[in-house]
Amino acid sequence: MKKNIFITISIAFAILIALPGFSQTVNQLSKKEKKEGWALLFNGKNFDGWRQCNGAAMPENWVIEEDAMKVVIGEGKNPGQGANGDILFQDKKFKNFELSIDWKASKSANSGIFFNVREVPGKPIYYASPEIQVLDNVDATDNKIDSHLAGSLYDMLPADPKTVKPVGSWNTIVIKVKDGQVTHTQNGVKVVSYSLWTPEWDAMVAKSKFKTFPGFTEGISKEGFIGLQDHGYPVWFRNIKIREL
Repeated sequence: MKKNIFITISIAFAILIALPGFSQTVNQLSKKEKKEGWALLFNGKNFDGWRQCNGAAMPENWVIEEDAMKVVIGEGKNPGQGANGDILFQDKKFKNFELSIDWKASKSANSGIFFNVREVPGKPIYYASPEIQVLDNVDATDNKIDSHLAGSLYDMLPADPKTVKPVGSWNTIVIKVKDGQVTHTQNGVKVVSYSLWTPEWDAMVAKSKFKTFPGFTEGISKEGFIGLQDHGYPVWFRNIKIREL
């Protein structure tokens, strides 16, 4: 009897996970997402469409692992030392959009997600682009300031509430940009909201590390690339998708 019950439960579970909307597919769009206008920026197999910021090819310290793109510590570098490996999706610049990315951090990891990226020769990706922080909030060395924690607008606005999951877990961040109005939604909860190109924005810049960066003081670009940071720690990214608004 117990064996029959086990078989019945196993069959029922197999049928259930096969139903649309129950199983989770990685780096694929559902019929609903396609209808809503979502597009994948990463296919889970290669780096088509991506290149180094201020470069022509992908940096060597990015690999494909677990159906994700992973940045690793560059050769000859120590943890926390980037290898000039910031990357961007080069196929298109975006202006009004909704971007969704899954990310997973290793212990002590630090990285970032960027939008409206404007390349400045000889400068890192954060020189002229807003950054959504990716961080191990518990053990990263840069965890002493609220606006440096995961989901925050880096060094400008802290994520509130703090909804990041433990190291080794996948987090989902959704960045929505519409006519300068921006929100960060982390793991289903809105954690940051702000407006670009306003006096309030200028005041935040003036109080941040970016107050001497011409890329910020002269104004963030009205449109730009989507980018990911190499900060010298292993971090994974997958399910990178976007829809224009």
